Amino acid sequence: MNTTQQTSQGDVFSLLSNQRRRYAVRACQQLEPPIELGELAEYIAAQECDKSVSAITAEERRRVYTSLQQVHVEKLEDAGVIECERKTIEPTEKLEELEFYLEVVPGNEIPWAEYYLGLSGMTAALVASAWFGVYPDAVTGYMWASLVVALFAVSAGIHYFQTKRNRLGTELVGDE
Repeated sequence: MNTTQQTSQGDVFSLLSNQRRRYAVRACQQLEPPIELGELAEYIAAQECDKSVSAITAEERRRVYTSLQQVHVEKLEDAGVIECERKTIEPTEKLEELEFYLEVVPGNEIPWAEYYLGLSGMTAALVASAWFGVYPDAVTGYMWASLVVALFAVSAGIHYFQTKRNRLGTELVGDE
């Protein structure tokens, strides 16, 4: 993948097909640049072992460091996602393009776009019933408005935490 050309979906899927590269992408989004290769290796080893950075062993760090140095950093650099000079990594603007691909919808969930479309339809029906005076008199307009705001706020909160939980690179699946 060349940084001057549009990244194809296949190239992105190939790049993100490896768990360590997904962790590396996530690290580049979360750590303060510039990122030293050793710091990146510690972050990824901690993710893979489900430990804190301070709890990883030298062997766990070395194993990740070696694979990053020999394979993964070069692939990320070739894709234009990072620039690496003297074992110092700088994320590029192209890193943002990968954010969409790091989101997943598990098979047992409704896509959020459909959920919000349905929620919008329900609230539109509620507003229409209020407009025509169909709703009960005991419920004021402010109560209906508060209900609509609360529905969207709760939905947005759940969406935020679901999305955060379901990101690729945050699950612990061994694929080297």
